[in-house]
Amino acid sequence: MQTVIVNNKKFDGKPLSEFLYYNFNGLTKNTLYKALRKKDIRINDVKVNENKIVYLGDKITLYIVDELLYKNTQLEKIYEDKNILVINKPKDIEVTGNNSLTSILEEEYPYIAPCHRIDRNTTGLVLFAKNEQALDILLDKFKNQEIEKHYLAKVYGIPKTNSAKLKAYLFKDKKKSLVYISDTPKKGYVPIETSFTVLEKNNKENYSILDVELHTGKTHQIRAHLAHIGLPIIGDGKYGINEVNQKFGCKTQELCSYSIKFNFKTNSRPNLLNYLNHKTCHL
Repeated sequence: MQTVIVNNKKFDGKPLSEFLYYNFNGLTKNTLYKALRKKDIRINDVKVNENKIVYLGDKITLYIVDELLYKNTQLEKIYEDKNILVINKPKDIEVTGNNSLTSILEEEYPYIAPCHRIDRNTTGLVLFAKNEQALDILLDKFKNQEIEKHYLAKVYGIPKTNSAKLKAYLFKDKKKSLVYISDTPKKGYVPIETSFTVLEKNNKENYSILDVELHTGKTHQIRAHLAHIGLPIIGDGKYGINEVNQKFGCKTQELCSYSIKFNFKTNSRPNLLNYLNHKTCHL
């Protein structure tokens, strides 16, 4: 039996199935509708036999064995010491929340906290702190741009230059779970910076492989910023082009966090993590 609360506004007024598929990565359509027919699912302690609409605060109880709810997620540890852990996140899993990367790791570690996030279907490196002091230091280092994050992105189109540092402004629409990019300042928009270097060009198929560096880490920044300049990430359902995604047979964005480099400009206080300076973790 599993019980979850609808505590994410994006599922308020949405079908039960949408909420459950998001929270249980092993749940299939067949298992869900079989459970509904058997009335093995309850909303606020009331048995249901159809795909009801759920609302913020609803309590969902599932009488389904865990083996049918969760995929057997084997996490790849790229680097670990007494203070930090770097995980290679697979796609189709959130960094935080129910049935997330963090919740899986919490079963193994007495203290574990993510220092940043990447999108559900973006793969690659995520940095975790294994104690509160390390978390405070790393959050400060991210804020001061002393940790370098690089991504590999497969984009549709060929950039006009082999490298560029892009500056723009981003607005986050929480209700729609979308962000918007502007080249000029606007009310509610925050400054963003994104750099890229071309690693590979394929003129025949009209795509490029980019090394992308985040200088500011805002929601969907890479995906939206590249789409804004006419280089949408292949497979991106929100900011990409459906016809292009179908052409390449990609259902999720071709974006991977492949390198994290510690470039400390000052000593950490306390001097807990100075040994990490100039270290790079990469896939």
